[in-house]
Amino acid sequence: MAGVIGCLGHEDFDTAALRQLNAAIALCWWSTYSLHKHRPPELHATGSFQAPDHTRDAFRFYRQGVYRYDQTFEAARERVLHGGAVVTHWHAAELPSEHRDGIYTRHALRERVSLVTAWEEDDLIAISLYRRDEQPAFSDAELDLICGLAPPLIACIESYLRSRRAAARPPACQPAPLAALPRREREVCERLLRGWTHEGIGADLGISAGTVKTYRDRAFERLGIQHRNELFTLALDGLAPPSQA
Repeated sequence: MAGVIGCLGHEDFDTAALRQLNAAIALCWWSTYSLHKHRPPELHATGSFQAPDHTRDAFRFYRQGVYRYDQTFEAARERVLHGGAVVTHWHAAELPSEHRDGIYTRHALRERVSLVTAWEEDDLIAISLYRRDEQPAFSDAELDLICGLAPPLIACIESYLRSRRAAARPPACQPAPLAALPRREREVCERLLRGWTHEGIGADLGISAGTVKTYRDRAFERLGIQHRNELFTLALDGLAPPSQA
């Protein structure tokens, strides 16, 4: 898991994290998606390892209609909405024919293990791990290992999703001095202005508190300041409208 966590913040997180997971357990694909009660599912991350990468093609097929009658997450939904997470295990042969033929048979997948947890109101997050036909079936020992990995892996994925959301959310009004900073330094300063701790910033961005301080120091040097209160002053000056003569 240390290797997976170390992939946070990398542009190729999806592929790099799956490579790290394969050091512990053989997987051909993985995908992370949210399941909603009243709208189609959303794909957040995919990756393949030593196998053709048709993960997004498979998800498009699933989203076109299969999800409407997919019952493989219903029992998990009932349990996780009261807290915690559930690990589910499905063989291709157990799935309805359209689901099985359109995804599993088409892409030579034999089975899936999913880590399922609640995500925002009535939504679920599913982290699905796949094996191909040429790979052996998941053993009891491997399933036990996945159950042990579930809590830290889910926490890692949740951090990844929060950081992606924060990066995609444009600031309503960004102080001019911050706009010129490199991305990471700007992200750290934006969170300092919100009153976040170094540890909280690190968790949100997927980096250590020490790395947060490094980015903070670099930003402060560029801005010509030394303390957080000076950052607030600089930000307020940058947001203030020009004075009227």
